[in-house]
Amino acid sequence: MKLLTDLFSTDYGLMSIIGILFMIGMGVFFVRLFLGKMDESARKAQQSNTQAPHTP
Repeated sequence: MKLLTDLFSTDYGLMSIIGILFMIGMGVFFVRLFLGKMDESARKAQQSNTQAPHTP
């Protein structure tokens, strides 16, 4: 219980929570960004494959 009291009531505990939440938020942001870029790249590659004439 002392651990939770220190975590939520002291300046270093609150900064730890802020740092942890910030890092989790950054992780979610970058995962979504990279997955979106991968989907966009795959979509562009698919479009370029269908538009390019196929020469044997």
